[in-house]
Amino acid sequence: DQVKGVFHCFNGTLGDAHEVIKMGFHLGIGGVVTFKNAGLDKIVSEIDLKHLLLETDAPFLTPTPFRGKRNESAYTYYIAQKIAEIKNTSVEEVAAVTTQNALKLFKIDKK
Repeated sequence: DQVKGVFHCFNGTLGDAHEVIKMGFHLGIGGVVTFKNAGLDKIVSEIDLKHLLLETDAPFLTPTPFRGKRNESAYTYYIAQKIAEIKNTSVEEVAAVTTQNALKLFKIDKK
């Protein structure tokens, strides 16, 4: 079996992303994707949702529009919203796919 996991707070290049995925990891996408000049949006646009997980990194890396304040789990919505905008899809679609990714990765049987 291949080792699986989450590459926490991914902030690398597109090539890095492909290498991480090839190794069996998901990309953990947090508040940085909402930062104006971070460039993570360009990487996320090239990666299928099936390889992404949402994360907060609370209390750090708070997404826009709360940047500079203490991060919290409720702000995950803003990360999903930004990814939906990047992917030209709905927040519901991003939430559904990334939730399924997490359930499968962590072997959570949601009944």
